[in-house]
Amino acid sequence: MGVLAGEIITFTAEVITLGRLRHRNLVRLLGYCRHKGQLLLVYDYMPNGSLDKFLHDVHHGPCKRTLNWPRRLHVIMCVAAGLLYLHDDWERVIVHRDVKANNVLLDADMNGRLGDFGLARLHDHGADARTTHVAGTRGYLAPELTRFGKATKATDVFAFGAFVLEVACGRWPMGHNARGELLVLIEWVGAAWAAGGGGSVPRLEEYSGEEAKLVLKLGLLCSYLLPAARPGMRLVMQYLNGDVPLPAGADPGMKN
Repeated sequence: MGVLAGEIITFTAEVITLGRLRHRNLVRLLGYCRHKGQLLLVYDYMPNGSLDKFLHDVHHGPCKRTLNWPRRLHVIMCVAAGLLYLHDDWERVIVHRDVKANNVLLDADMNGRLGDFGLARLHDHGADARTTHVAGTRGYLAPELTRFGKATKATDVFAFGAFVLEVACGRWPMGHNARGELLVLIEWVGAAWAAGGGGSVPRLEEYSGEEAKLVLKLGLLCSYLLPAARPGMRLVMQYLNGDVPLPAGADPGMKN
């Protein structure tokens, strides 16, 4: 069976984009080929696989135990640095469009690297993105993206916010609770935050309460309903590094 036109377009986009990117927190493309009708990309080997295995795979209990709080925070900072490079520090703007845990790969030292650029779109700095159709994964999609279909840096920030809460809480961005009811993580954390923040962070042996508070609040800020109210990735990095204090406010997520 031949390769479908859509697969070729996705493949080409990934090759063109990744082939020119160089950043320690992005997966590096080594080459590509077509073999027996299949399009194949060759990346740097990531011995620890994808982050979602450590967060969610019930068959890898030891993996969950190795993902302690310092490592979770480190991975969040790695992905933030990679997104900052894509949005602001490369020669053009790259909107990733699919930031999520299983697109974050872990190297031998548990550094997070953002990969899978098949949905990514490029545009010049100061120009608008030209994407006009919805792409991405449920639970990470910004409200304006599902309404208008236009991917921007702000929609990536929204997905990053959902990702941050996923890593901090160890829960899928969208799932079901014990009663089988739909649970949207952003709403759940927002409600927990309004009630005092209890129960949001997973049961870890030890973690910094102040760091956890910062991460949860940052995840909620990045997932604001209004795109203009979300911080850019440079400001996100400043928050994470402690260079700039988070804005005051008791319930950042309840604006959604």
